[in-house]
Amino acid sequence: MAEPSKSTFTPSIQRFALNSDSTSTPTSPPIKINTTTHLTRAQTAPRGKRKANPPPSTSPRKRPKRNAAPSNPTINNLTDSLLPNLITLFIGLNPGLRTASSGHAYAHPSNLFWKLLHKSRCTPRLCLPSEDRLLPQLYALGFTNLVERPTRDGSSLSSTEMDAGVGVLEAKVREWRPESVCIVGKGIWEAVWRVRHGRKIRGGEFRYGWQDKGENMGVIADDGGGAWEGASVFVATTTSGLAAGMRPHEKEEVWRGLGEWVEGRRRERGIPDEGRREGEVDNDRGYTD
Repeated sequence: MAEPSKSTFTPSIQRFALNSDSTSTPTSPPIKINTTTHLTRAQTAPRGKRKANPPPSTSPRKRPKRNAAPSNPTINNLTDSLLPNLITLFIGLNPGLRTASSGHAYAHPSNLFWKLLHKSRCTPRLCLPSEDRLLPQLYALGFTNLVERPTRDGSSLSSTEMDAGVGVLEAKVREWRPESVCIVGKGIWEAVWRVRHGRKIRGGEFRYGWQDKGENMGVIADDGGGAWEGASVFVATTTSGLAAGMRPHEKEEVWRGLGEWVEGRRRERGIPDEGRREGEVDNDRGYTD
């Protein structure tokens, strides 16, 4: 398997990359938050008689648990899109409500995933969410998520729920053996790191882009059935339309580091720009058209 090289990054991406002996962290533009004071008109009692304010309640008000599962959970129609020996397996956080309802990955119109996939050259054309199940065959690109439960946004997931998905994710990577995995968002990689290292990732340890070989996913030790070095890991930015920490062109720079390598592997495998036909296997598995 051709190991991705960090040299595929354009010079501008070095602003986000971090050498192992560096202590600087990727920087994001400051977010301006406009605060507004809400004024409420004082309510008055009828003339001649003022109502006394009721005494404060002595029993504490119960607040709903932030990470509790909804009483009527959304039905998740999304399934993994997988084939053996993918060029890249994209790992999202969890399905949003639109994605879960439609059954197609990154389906919300505000999500930048499909645009970034094309602009980075991971795909030679702009694909639609409805094509997600075709991409493993067309371009050797697959999709899965860290957590299956749909939510309105990622903040509804607890750390415990995310950490529980890491082992399942590692098992999927071992089973399907993609060349690489793309972690779509910093929070997903933080969960993987917590489970692997037993602590939170420190600022100086995080970087976007290709991770060290020691962080490969799905590694199989030689237990008599054959060893596997695992899938190389690329950490990309989130594509959610709700995330405003980075500007669009900054996200494109990060994603380009993956896209240049994916495009090269697609050409080496002999995958045409229009994609592989149904049932067709690429050169990497001994097939020539």
